[in-house]
Amino acid sequence: MNAPDSAFRRPPAGQTLDWPPLAGAADARAIARFGEAQRLVVLTADGQSAQRLSDEIAWFAPGLRVNLLADWETLPYDTLSPHPDLVSDRLAALYQSSQGQCDVLIAPVSTAMVRLAPVSYVAARTFFLKKGTRLDEKKLREQLTVAGYTHMTQVLSPGEFCIRGNLIDLFPMGSPVPYRLDLFDDEIESIRTFDPETQRTIYPVPEVRLLPAREFPLDEAARTAFRSRYREHMEGDPSRSRIYKDVSNGVAPPGIEYYLPLFFDQLATLTDYLPDDAVVLLHHDVHAAAEAFWRDTRSRYDLFRGDTERPLLPPGEIFLTAEALFASLANRPQVRVSAAPAALPALTIDRRADDPLGALRRFVDGFAGRVLVVAESAGRRETLSQLM
Repeated sequence: MNAPDSAFRRPPAGQTLDWPPLAGAADARAIARFGEAQRLVVLTADGQSAQRLSDEIAWFAPGLRVNLLADWETLPYDTLSPHPDLVSDRLAALYQSSQGQCDVLIAPVSTAMVRLAPVSYVAARTFFLKKGTRLDEKKLREQLTVAGYTHMTQVLSPGEFCIRGNLIDLFPMGSPVPYRLDLFDDEIESIRTFDPETQRTIYPVPEVRLLPAREFPLDEAARTAFRSRYREHMEGDPSRSRIYKDVSNGVAPPGIEYYLPLFFDQLATLTDYLPDDAVVLLHHDVHAAAEAFWRDTRSRYDLFRGDTERPLLPPGEIFLTAEALFASLANRPQVRVSAAPAALPALTIDRRADDPLGALRRFVDGFAGRVLVVAESAGRRETLSQLM
């Protein structure tokens, strides 16, 4: 079904506009069209829908800046950390959204419920290297280390760097490719992308943006703050906790993401990264999905909270409740896309009426899209054609 033009208007702040159900890729096409007029944040019921919309919107509107804020792909309180490539994409999405460089931000509703590092953390640890500028190698090494980058003999993955004489290889978080800086004395003479497999340079670029390598800091000041908050919030002997000992030694243990509140005085939420004028689009039954995620999170907390060597923070310190998430979005313009197919009205032919096809004719006249009428035979088709 095609949505009428009136369905694509921007709703006033604090109000919700319902779109008719859209089948197949029609929802992505409609969102792409709507996103050409205003910035959007799209919340989906699951990660698969978020990925599909991201791919299809980019196809329908190649000029739109579309970012997917991916899920960590771990369960709440898991002893696993997200893959570095996921972290890279997440940091890029958050940074670009906070800088107004994103037209459509897409996220599963469960991802939107996760509390985030402050906007100031991402901004303070993001810096640029430009061709023709002077570079202090020692200072750069310190900046990269503070930002969480790892020095390697060969750069292969996001978050790695290598310094070899007058060549500096960098694989920034949020970048699909690594870069090679060629120095002449202390000046950046050239910046080129390169293939991490063959190590061959590809094409020149004027500058490189470096985002932090993690969604949390791990420098000495951050480790000190972590230890202090850990002792304040957690019961038991810290010396028996692997999490406590690893962070104290500057190591990011698996699952450290679920201790994010111990690194910061105050966490942010997704709304802190959104432009003030962004419209919220709720795709299918996100409310039910959010409630289900919160129930699962509570259940996993109750299941694992008894481990004294790995004590857990309460869910409310790491996640927003479903109610809190939607309350934080309530003052923004909202669009709701239903998953339920629209039922046709009664279009039965009334042979006793003066106008047997009146119901069908009124439906066709009031419907904005095209209508296909299928008849069981050529003769019946001609009869319908004459009556209409």
